[in-house]
Amino acid sequence: MSYDPTLYRGAAAHYIVGRPPYSDQLESILANTLGLNGAGRLLDVGCGPGVLTLRLASLFAEVVGVDPDAEMLAEAQQRVVATGVDNCSWVQGLAEDLPAIAPGPYRLITFGQSFHRTNELAVAEAVLDMLEPSGALALIAHTIDGRPRPPAPLEPPIPHDEIEAIIDRFLGPKRRNGQGFAPIRTHTFEDILVKTRFGQPTVMFAPGKADLLRDIESVLSGYLSMSFSAPHLFGERLPDFENEVRALLTARSPSGWFWDWPGDTEIVLAERV
Repeated sequence: MSYDPTLYRGAAAHYIVGRPPYSDQLESILANTLGLNGAGRLLDVGCGPGVLTLRLASLFAEVVGVDPDAEMLAEAQQRVVATGVDNCSWVQGLAEDLPAIAPGPYRLITFGQSFHRTNELAVAEAVLDMLEPSGALALIAHTIDGRPRPPAPLEPPIPHDEIEAIIDRFLGPKRRNGQGFAPIRTHTFEDILVKTRFGQPTVMFAPGKADLLRDIESVLSGYLSMSFSAPHLFGERLPDFENEVRALLTARSPSGWFWDWPGDTEIVLAERV
């Protein structure tokens, strides 16, 4: 799998305000399950602007974020300065470059919605050897399918179908992915891990935020943070796209607020035994 450096071009500035957060219980579930106590090291692969890296930083003595996108890492460093977290470092590179670019050992290695971007089988085998004894790999993602949907508040839900119809009109019906198109995924993380020395993983769910409200600019940024609708794909038509989405959202919610349920936080956990 070759890396496309345009995959998230222009998206980094939209990531923090546009992407919904993981479950509030993520840290406690990982800490209780793995016995995390502020010692050891964390490696967060495909860290983007450091969302997961910084959230988990207090559970470790040292955390390292790896990402191939320089814009994402620049955003991550700005967040370090803003938050005062002092045990983070950043490495630009691919998951396929491990372990050379960020040698272990690590207590925990995480992929937050990024493992599917890698050569999964080879990367899983490589990171297993980077774990300390009893260390773990955690693949973390938002999951809606099959999860119980919480009751909606008074604010309207985000009109995803209508926004994606606008994207189709601007970029075509086939989902974009950098300079190419998104592959059709037919397997799960568990399908990959069971083929490796990790064996059968454990799947856990942390309850997602049921009361998440987002304003128009946050909803728009959410789409501009995605590889299939990153800013560069629209070229000179980007302002037209933004204005159409804003007009739609204004019509759908006079208050300017929308309910967003990103699903529960899924944790696919594989331990080195």
